[in-house]
Amino acid sequence: MKILYIAELVGKAGVYAYKKGLPLLKQQRDIDFVITCADGATGGNGLGRNHAAYIRKLGTQVITTGECCFYKKDLVENFEKIPYVLRPENLNPAAPGFGSRIFKVGEHKIAVAVLLGQNGFTRLHGDNPYSALPVLLERLRQETPYIIVDFHAGATAEKQTFFALAAGHCSAVIGSHNRVQTADARILAGGTAVITDAGRTGSTDSVGGNDRASRIQEYISGIPEWTRDAWDKCELQGVFINLNSQGKALSIERIRQALPDAAVEKRDIPEAVPEGAP
Repeated sequence: MKILYIAELVGKAGVYAYKKGLPLLKQQRDIDFVITCADGATGGNGLGRNHAAYIRKLGTQVITTGECCFYKKDLVENFEKIPYVLRPENLNPAAPGFGSRIFKVGEHKIAVAVLLGQNGFTRLHGDNPYSALPVLLERLRQETPYIIVDFHAGATAEKQTFFALAAGHCSAVIGSHNRVQTADARILAGGTAVITDAGRTGSTDSVGGNDRASRIQEYISGIPEWTRDAWDKCELQGVFINLNSQGKALSIERIRQALPDAAVEKRDIPEAVPEGAP
């Protein structure tokens, strides 16, 4: 099983980089399954219903989110109708949507789950992910040996500890949220591929994919600023993971796909898609 995980899309530039970069990667590699983190795809924070449909239409099988999963009302109201979008698993059972799901890939099945860390999130709080993980994996392993966990967390130490707990019990744990690709992609004992953060898809000449000037002004003034898109030096980032028939990782490779200047193509990315889109 060959899996492409696309790091967090940030703003319209992130959607642009995804749209342009994914077909190139599919031409270059034999890919069985695509996972896309889109927690910041709409306005830099959250995911709107229309962007979710557009991202799905362009070629991903599952979209993961994180602490921004409930920021856009139109997505919250439709979570039950779009099972290809996952919010964190370790939320209150009354929360709308799905935290994990099993997908068919030819004759095989693959499970994808999202867990939310506990460090630094002020607007959304999940149950203890370390307690949730064994229960989650026990359930998913009854269906398939191919299990990918997106661990959306802010602290490096929290992620490293989570990797140690997961080692040998799932195919991969991919860190997200920090929007900076780390250089520690590796395979742990027992065949679990990990990386502290897969990075971001969008502008790399920016602050986490957002306009530098607005971020600087917020720190100087102490007054919250609305995020603004940055468009310089767009890249598609992520990881490519190869799994054996037992669901163990054979390799994990970081990806950074540089793309042409996006400034002239801003209008190429819609704000919305027609009603009734898949």
